[in-house]
Amino acid sequence: MVITVFGLGFVGLTTALGFAHTGFKVYGIDVDKERLATLQRGELPFVEPYMCDELKKHIGHNLIVTDDAETAVKDSDIIFYCVGTPYGANGAADLTYLFSAIDTTLDAAKDDKFRVLVTKSTIPPSTTAEKIVPYVRAHGGDEKHFGIANNPEFLREGHCWEDFMKADRIVIGCADDKSAQMMKEIYEPMNIPIFIVSYSTGEFIKYLSNTLLATMISYSNEMAHVADTLGDIDVAKAFRILHMDGRWGDCNMTTYVYPGCGYGGYCLPKDTNALYAQAREKGFAPPILGNVIKTNDDVPKYAAEKIKKALKGKKRLAVLGLSFKPNSDDVRDTPAAKILKSLAEMGDYEIYAYDPLAMDEFKRRYPDVKITTEATAEDAIQHGDAVAILTAWQEFKDADFMGKDVVDLRYMM
Repeated sequence: MVITVFGLGFVGLTTALGFAHTGFKVYGIDVDKERLATLQRGELPFVEPYMCDELKKHIGHNLIVTDDAETAVKDSDIIFYCVGTPYGANGAADLTYLFSAIDTTLDAAKDDKFRVLVTKSTIPPSTTAEKIVPYVRAHGGDEKHFGIANNPEFLREGHCWEDFMKADRIVIGCADDKSAQMMKEIYEPMNIPIFIVSYSTGEFIKYLSNTLLATMISYSNEMAHVADTLGDIDVAKAFRILHMDGRWGDCNMTTYVYPGCGYGGYCLPKDTNALYAQAREKGFAPPILGNVIKTNDDVPKYAAEKIKKALKGKKRLAVLGLSFKPNSDDVRDTPAAKILKSLAEMGDYEIYAYDPLAMDEFKRRYPDVKITTEATAEDAIQHGDAVAILTAWQEFKDADFMGKDVVDLRYMM
């Protein structure tokens, strides 16, 4: 079978390379011309371990990166949609890019071939059944020629390749046997458990996972705030001892049940807000989920207040870390931007920042956040009256803080 992937961000490129690696012919489509040119040169447009070597190995062979969607769709049996589904002011998922890619597919597929249209982008429960299926059918995609499925991803930035190739489970939301069988065939070479479920169950499993992670993070941040309020509590040590509880089994909870700057990045904020909006639209405002979101929204202000206190009336701050997580240059919805914006509302501060990978991307995406970037952590520290750690890069553990007050908002020291 031949596969097409629309959207070549973290999820789409990982998906395309993963299937190319297992021997399928794969077309990769993206509307960003600069990204296409970068990929065609065998270069990654973002930082992600292992994938650069895989790209160089498969580009022009099993993987064809192109803007010729018509040829790709005509040649393909399964089409994956890995385009953005951002959330708007009301928290609901925006399906504009998804429907545009579906339109492109339907315009190109004018033969008698059966194709499966698979949404891999994260979409709220009931979206496939109530929006995507009616949209495809109303625009000429009949059941004889088009199967429809969703296939949620469970990728962590910095671990995309291993999370795809050695996934814990494959979830396929599907309503017809032919589509289900075709989806099974492309995943079977990976020897990973495959679960065929209903459309809404497939969508819900993804949100179940991400909202639990978000809840764990917000709980941890709230408990850290409680500890600060009570006083004389070693927060980092308390959580590390918590992690030793045998009732957690062999699960690695340390990344999520641990305080920090709040959850960020592309997935958790978007997915948590989207599920909350979806539930409210159906008539139920889930109180735990609502408070998870509120707690996370409150973290930047509390963090900024801790920084202001550490500065003791002085105005120069050294910031270590701008990306939303270490080992990544991704700054989408990064807590660092929210904290620095909150700090700016409290006074006129000079920010000297260092991040191993994300400085240029941060300045591009947040031009309203005024920072001076430095070549090393020590350069930033030298300029600051106090230091704030906003991303838990390992190298910051060994930094020379020159005797200055450190606000460790990642509890890593």
